[in-house]
Amino acid sequence: MKKILVIAPSWVGDSVMAQPLYRRLHELHGELELHVFAPQWTLPLLARMPEVAQAHLNPFGHGALSLVARWKTARQLAKYRFDQAIVLPNSLKSALIPLFAGIPSRTGFIGESRYGLLNDWRELDENRLPMMVERFCALGTHRGQALKRPIPYPRLTVEAARQDATLASLSLTADKPIAAFCPGAEYGPAKRWPARHFATLASRFAEAGFQVWLFGSAKDAEIGAEIDRLSNGVAVNLCGRTGLDQAIDLIGLADIVVCNDSGLMHVAAALDKPLVALYGSSSPDFTPPLSDRAEIVTLGLECSPCFERVCPFGHTDCLEKLAPELAWQAVAKLLPRLQPSLDTEHE
Repeated sequence: MKKILVIAPSWVGDSVMAQPLYRRLHELHGELELHVFAPQWTLPLLARMPEVAQAHLNPFGHGALSLVARWKTARQLAKYRFDQAIVLPNSLKSALIPLFAGIPSRTGFIGESRYGLLNDWRELDENRLPMMVERFCALGTHRGQALKRPIPYPRLTVEAARQDATLASLSLTADKPIAAFCPGAEYGPAKRWPARHFATLASRFAEAGFQVWLFGSAKDAEIGAEIDRLSNGVAVNLCGRTGLDQAIDLIGLADIVVCNDSGLMHVAAALDKPLVALYGSSSPDFTPPLSDRAEIVTLGLECSPCFERVCPFGHTDCLEKLAPELAWQAVAKLLPRLQPSLDTEHE
């Protein structure tokens, strides 16, 4: 049986997009024991991926070289006698663990002078592999082998019993349709749709008989509270009140999800939820929601995508001018029973 260790990305969305690679590795090798080395906040994702036999905690934060600690961690991993390591991040630090663990085949894209650390290195052709999920899957092929397309969409598993327990723990019920909003974006404010727009959309969902739940980390609690206030209490602010595992359970109950380009957007897509994805400074060409039930809403202004954390012009027009009406039209495409316009009067 082949044993492979994947050095996983640090971002939630990237971690979701690595799952098709895990499936491809099982297809390629037949009998495979797949392990993943990942940061704490992404471990709940790996628990929802049946392809992963075991997850190992990556305790190293951004920017921490910690050579001695990396050596000790790698020597613990060496006991598993992995045949291959696949390094998904492009940093030099991410390639140290497989080297220190003595893993004989170390695969990854060349970057940050990693020639001595990787011995199965690949050169990245960004034009041939424009999407992140394609780049991940390409590292699961043999050198020189063409990438097999189409790439399967990421999928996360959910269990009804766990969903019921999560509902009970937060005093929630699923007796009415659920619209899940994910108003945060870890990367920065240039990816966050304004709170007032989310509030307008929340009010419209409430008029249509939906309950609205807001998801995000503790960093998003403030914007969640603002949406709650601006919507006159329509939106239930769960930002910072759930862990990622609970958020997965609850988003899995939603009838529709409205998200910024964020990690939770990719979670919603992997749960196969009808999804409206709002893009400002980033591009759906590189990291789109991988789903057949997603509507992308973007203005395509001349100044976007700029890929900046904060608008370099100070106006963030790509999101400020993305009116709630446009989002509602996308919602109506996914849920045709709803009225197509925010301005439509009730009969």
